[in-house]
Amino acid sequence: MSLATAARDIDILIRARYPIIYCSSFEEARVERLLEEVSIQRKAKLVAWTRTRGFVDSNEKSIEKIHSPEKALDFISEKEGRFCFLLKDFHPYLKDPGIIRKLRDLCRDLKLTQKNVILLSPCLNIPLELSKEMAVLDMPLPDRKEIEQIYKKIPAEVVSSDADELDACIEAALGLTEEEIENVFAKSVVSKGQVNVETILSEKRQLVQKSGILDFIPVQESFENIGGLENLKSWLVRRRGGFSQEARDIKLPCPRGILLTGIPGCGKSLTAVCTGAAWKLPVLRLDLGKVFSGLVGSSEENMRLAIKTAESVAPSILWIDEIEKGMAGGSSSGASDGGTGSRVFGTFLTWMQEKKKPVFVLATANDISGLPPEMLRKGRFDEIFFVDLPSESERLSILEIHLSKRSWTVEGFSTEEFLKLSEGFTGAEIEQTLIDARFDAFFRGDSLTMSGLKEAFSSTVPLSRSMSEKINALRAWAKDRAVLASGQRLTETKIQAVRALEIGGGL
Repeated sequence: MSLATAARDIDILIRARYPIIYCSSFEEARVERLLEEVSIQRKAKLVAWTRTRGFVDSNEKSIEKIHSPEKALDFISEKEGRFCFLLKDFHPYLKDPGIIRKLRDLCRDLKLTQKNVILLSPCLNIPLELSKEMAVLDMPLPDRKEIEQIYKKIPAEVVSSDADELDACIEAALGLTEEEIENVFAKSVVSKGQVNVETILSEKRQLVQKSGILDFIPVQESFENIGGLENLKSWLVRRRGGFSQEARDIKLPCPRGILLTGIPGCGKSLTAVCTGAAWKLPVLRLDLGKVFSGLVGSSEENMRLAIKTAESVAPSILWIDEIEKGMAGGSSSGASDGGTGSRVFGTFLTWMQEKKKPVFVLATANDISGLPPEMLRKGRFDEIFFVDLPSESERLSILEIHLSKRSWTVEGFSTEEFLKLSEGFTGAEIEQTLIDARFDAFFRGDSLTMSGLKEAFSSTVPLSRSMSEKINALRAWAKDRAVLASGQRLTETKIQAVRALEIGGGL
C-alpha cells in the first residue's frame, strides 16, 4: 500500500463518519504530515495531543495544556468545529475501564459532529469493548518513490550517478522507516563517504536481532567461491532482476524461492550465503529449533513473528537450513506433540502460498523424502535443485578456490592423480583433506606436496563410500523430480589451464 492509498483510506473513513481510527505506526512525523494534508482538503484543523505537552496545533503552538487522558477526552467532546484530533501513544490508557467507557460515549457523540479522533501508536492494542467501534489503519512504510525522494536530497557529490547503484540502495532501504532511512543514509555518508548498500543492510541487522527468532547472516562470500553448480548459479543470476522495478512494470512476479536437496557437504548452505551477496539482499536464517517452545501457543506465535520480521525487512532472503528436521513431523504431529508441529507447518505453508512481500525462501534439505508432499508441489517453490557429488572440473575448481583463499601451493601437483584420489569426495571433504595435509606438512616443517596430499586422501573415507546406499537412494529420487544443480564436466580447456600451472611448479 502506497502513501497516496493510505491518504485516500483515511479520507474515506473520515467522510464515512468513523469516529475513532486506530493507526498503527512508529512514524509520528510522517503520519502527521499525511493527516495535515487530509485536514486541509476537508477544511478541518489538525490538533495533536501528548501526555507531556497537552494539545498543540500543526505549528506546535500550544492550545490547551491538558495532560490527563480523561480530561483530554472531555476537551474533545466539548470543543466545537471541524477538527481532527491526533492522540499519540494512547494505547497504555486503553487498559483503564474508565477510559474505555469515555471512548465509547465519545464514539456516539462524534457521529453527530465534524470531529474525528485518530489514535496513533506503534503497537495495535484494541480493547474488546471498542473492537466494533474502531477502524484500524496500518501505515505503510516508505515505498520506492519516497525513498528515491529522500536519496535525491543528499548532496550530488556523495551519491552515485549509476542507475543500478541507485536502484540497489533504494531496494536495500525498503522495510525501514523514513527516519531510519535518513539516519542510515547519513551514517553511510559519514563513515564511507557515500551511500552504499552494505551500510543500509547493517541497519536491517538490528531489526532482525530484536526478534530473537531469526539470525542475520553476514554476506561476505560470492558465487566465485562456489566450485561448480553452474546450472544453479545461472538460475539465480537470471532471477536477480525479479526484484527490480522494471520487473514490476511488466507484471513479473517476484521469485518465490527454491529448495536445494542433495548430498551433505556439496555447497547447499554456502549457496544461500552467496546468493545474498550476489543479490545485495539481507540473508535471514530461520532456526526451527527456536520456533518450537514448550508454552502452549508460543510455537505458532514464534513462526508468525519470524514471518513478520522477514517481511518487515523485505526484500530479503529467508534461509531455512535442513528444513526436513523441523517440518518432517507435520503429518504425525497430532500423536506426538498435540498438533503443534502441524499448526506451525500449516502456518508456514499458507504464508508461502499467499505471501505478497518480496521474501525469497531458500530452503536446504539433505533427506527430502522426509518432507510432506504438499511442500514439494509447484507453487510453493519456483524450482527444486539436486546437488550431487562434484564432477571432475568442479573438484579442480574447489581445490583452486581453497588454495587461492589461503595462498597455498602444492608442489609436484598432478591433475590426473588428484582427480583419481578425490573421486567420490564432497566439496567439504576436499577442503578438510587439504587442511589435514597442510597440518601434517606444518608439523613436519615441510611445504605442501602432492605426496602429502595423496596420503591425506588415502586416509579419509568419503561419505559416498560410508553412506553409499543413502546417496544412491537420493540420486534415484532426484532423477525425475529435481533439476541438477551442476551441468559442468571436465573440459579440454580446463585440463590445459591446470597443466600449465603444473609446468610452473605447483598449483
